[in-house]
Amino acid sequence: MRRIIFWVHTSIDGHIDGPNGEFDWPLMGEELSAYSEELSDRSDTFLYGRGVWEGMVAFWPNAESMSDHPHVLKFAPRWRNTPKIVFSRTLKETDWATRVIGDDLAEQVTELKRQDGRDLLLTGGSGLAAALTGLGLVDEYHIAVHPVVLGGGRPLFVPRDERLGLRLVESRTCDSQVVVTRYDRVPG
Repeated sequence: MRRIIFWVHTSIDGHIDGPNGEFDWPLMGEELSAYSEELSDRSDTFLYGRGVWEGMVAFWPNAESMSDHPHVLKFAPRWRNTPKIVFSRTLKETDWATRVIGDDLAEQVTELKRQDGRDLLLTGGSGLAAALTGLGLVDEYHIAVHPVVLGGGRPLFVPRDERLGLRLVESRTCDSQVVVTRYDRVPG
């Protein structure tokens, strides 16, 4: 069965964006870029919630004209060529997405996981990740902790009623500044 990999950047105070929605603080050095690319290599489908999708579709279709960062130059063609699924109750269709899923989240995602193929990469955000976590559908959590205190913004994990058991699989420092940890969900 395919796995859902949740890949997210956070500040050391646990926010995935700044108080005004800023996302200009992640430090994508060579090692962190390579880590991100390894996750993409494992995947054949990218998953996004509507909020993250809006940011992605505003940048990646024409990314090379906006940045010459090596990660951008390498990832942009991959992003354009990889099937993408957006989860939204309000968005019905969008350019660049292969599919929009708006309802029956548990059923739709369980079916995606049963299909043949490589893993499914869920990038950023907290709402969709929380919903899929609550359904027990996220298998791996890859969290990049950046050396910045944002002082507010959306939390990495939204409050939940039940405890979530995770098992640390790996921890590494990338580019002498970002700590990346990988946790697997503990079945239960």
